[in-house]
Amino acid sequence: MANDRLRAAISAKGETIQSLAEHVQVDPKTVERWITTDRTPHRGHRWKAAGFLDADEVYLWPSVEKQAETASASELITYYPHRGAVPTALWSTLIDRATTNIEILVYAGLFLFDSHPDFADQLAEKAKSGAEVRLLIGDPDSEMVRQRGEEEGIGSDLAARARITRRYLEPALGMPGVELRLHDTILYNSIYRFDEDVLVNPHVLGAPAGQNPVLHFRYIPGARTFRHYMKSFDYAWERARTA
Repeated sequence: MANDRLRAAISAKGETIQSLAEHVQVDPKTVERWITTDRTPHRGHRWKAAGFLDADEVYLWPSVEKQAETASASELITYYPHRGAVPTALWSTLIDRATTNIEILVYAGLFLFDSHPDFADQLAEKAKSGAEVRLLIGDPDSEMVRQRGEEEGIGSDLAARARITRRYLEPALGMPGVELRLHDTILYNSIYRFDEDVLVNPHVLGAPAGQNPVLHFRYIPGARTFRHYMKSFDYAWERARTA
């Protein structure tokens, strides 16, 4: 049985068997076998191919769905009923332990500086040591921030908080490896990624972010939840503007 989904995904992206093979670094005949015999590639090849084609690997290769479901369920470390229930020590541990990636998507996230006064300096040190630091805060002049402020009942205070966060980040912004962008997306979740751990703060309409639950996920090879949220981060990043 042929893998028509993979064939269609290649065509939809305007790519070829050759270009996909070059990206994944396999022989074009290997890609042909993925299509003509519906052979399931190794995990690393699946991820590269799915990312290149902007498709979900489970859609392209349904046979891995059960494996992905099992692994994804194991990614959830714990659940907190509201952000204040997340131990301060956990934030500190995740920040201190991060060595490769720190990625944050918020409208303001001012609480991080309230509990970690040296947070900007910590980000600068992480970047100096080789970590990639990507920060997304809400554009205080955007309609989305204005609307969220109204929905949370704090009006223009949310925009003011975003401006304060921008000011607090100043000590880190001149450091190579630290990049800040302003976004105007609808913020369905705040995202705090530290290497292979991510804290996701889903937003409930009409409630401030601090009153909403937090989910702690840890990346597991073959699972999709961690990667799913980070794909959302990348979506916002690509559409944001440099601060």
